[in-house]
Amino acid sequence: MNTIIETNFNFPNQKSFYKGKVRAVYNINDEQLVMVATDRLSAFDVVMPKGIPYKGQILNQIATKMMEETEDIVPNWLQATPDPNVAVGELCEPFKVEMVIRGYMSGHAAREYKLGKRVLCGVAMPEGMKENDRFPEPIITPATKAEMGDHDEDISREDILKKGIVSEADYMILEDYTRKLFQRGTEIAANRGLILVDTKYEFGKTKDGRIVLIDEIHTPDSSRYFYADGYQERQDRGETQKQLSKEFVRQWLISNGFQGLEGQTLPEMSNAYVQSVSERYIELFEQITGETFVKADVSDIHNRIETNVLNYLQ
Repeated sequence: MNTIIETNFNFPNQKSFYKGKVRAVYNINDEQLVMVATDRLSAFDVVMPKGIPYKGQILNQIATKMMEETEDIVPNWLQATPDPNVAVGELCEPFKVEMVIRGYMSGHAAREYKLGKRVLCGVAMPEGMKENDRFPEPIITPATKAEMGDHDEDISREDILKKGIVSEADYMILEDYTRKLFQRGTEIAANRGLILVDTKYEFGKTKDGRIVLIDEIHTPDSSRYFYADGYQERQDRGETQKQLSKEFVRQWLISNGFQGLEGQTLPEMSNAYVQSVSERYIELFEQITGETFVKADVSDIHNRIETNVLNYLQ
């Protein structure tokens, strides 16, 4: 299975290179960033040893489409997508927080709630809720951005301001943009028969001081979706929700005794399981975008990406 796990490009005027959990980011002349979405799969802040075919293309194309569908309400960093796996955008100084917003009590929020916690990131959660219930209003639960290999950590708005991680003026804009994007994402999802459950946004500041949306948006890696059809019936019967996100990978890992904790061994992913994950990601793409997924040529994926980026930069 031909996937792209590592990149080692050297583009003209390249100043530096940064390797994220999934993306490889190349700084071009301190003006632009070339962001390559690899086929790496990360869960519980651990990168799996095998790549997922077409995953990078899927994430990049969903993020591109969603940025185009939200640029009228929130400015973003994107300038071009010269290759199915590549986004090129304006160099920004990223804020050191991820803006997580939750419309439903799912995932991490549900796990904390089950432990008896009723406050998450300084935000109160109502009594008497059950997993996957809708919050009366979406709640913003920020997280600090971890270095590679570390875990992102919950943080309250109060602590972000007290520690000077973000100024109050900037934070007000981040919150406003987060709510606007989530509202638009909710509307887009509803048109596709989906519920946008929760998601995270990342923002940066351009050289001229504008705050813009960066990285990915409304992808299955950064967001959780439920199928709208039958949602309420499943809640009423106490059944698990049918969902579109990489939560199915997390659940597979948990069922195999792995949650990213010390001393735990990563389970072996068979080629058949890897292929099934790839098929799920293609299903996610088609459901989220309403378009048929067209597989890019992966016979020589490194050379394809390098050629397309070089042609664009020249």
